[in-house]
Amino acid sequence: MRQAASMHMKPHRYFIVHKPYNIVSQFVSTHVVGLLGDLEFDFPEGTHAVGRLDNHSEGLLILTTNKKLTRLLFQSEVPHRRTYLVQVSNTVDEEKLNRLRNGISIRVKLGEYYTTNPCEVDVLEEIPAGLLLEDKLTAWPPFTWLSISITEGKFHQVRKMIGALHHRCKRLIRISIEDLSLNDIPPGTVKEISEDEIFKKLKINSK
Repeated sequence: MRQAASMHMKPHRYFIVHKPYNIVSQFVSTHVVGLLGDLEFDFPEGTHAVGRLDNHSEGLLILTTNKKLTRLLFQSEVPHRRTYLVQVSNTVDEEKLNRLRNGISIRVKLGEYYTTNPCEVDVLEEIPAGLLLEDKLTAWPPFTWLSISITEGKFHQVRKMIGALHHRCKRLIRISIEDLSLNDIPPGTVKEISEDEIFKKLKINSK
């Protein structure tokens, strides 16, 4: 009976979403907020988000029916690289950029601080080609666009790193996790991909 049941199990499904601004990374909430179910896509039963972006953050979000994927990706002993496009108020000078690159102290809990691991930070003169963003959200100048790649995920880490420099994070867009990228997927769009492709691009073993 157990063998027969396993033969009829539906294969897991995997989706990448360009999460828009002002939508939370969940299907149900006790608050009046935009939900993933508001997107124009018929997700199968049991779909959930792998990791989260807060309602003011945008970009790459993974959804799946595979409950193991969160553990394989974010609880693995091997850290996974996540890259964010960050719009920062005013001009960020080289001294502050180096503070971000070398590790900066952020508050993780009341009275508790954490020094971030070294990371990659670059100033961008223009938005990467092919990345479709909602122009109406773009802040008034002066501002600086940064590309920040981290391999750890403390709560609101990137926003807190920018805040530790006494700058404001105006926009935060996750553009990739390892080799899985938004590319030209417009905001609010859902794209289904195969299990083989997502595991290969995330550099994780499904076994």
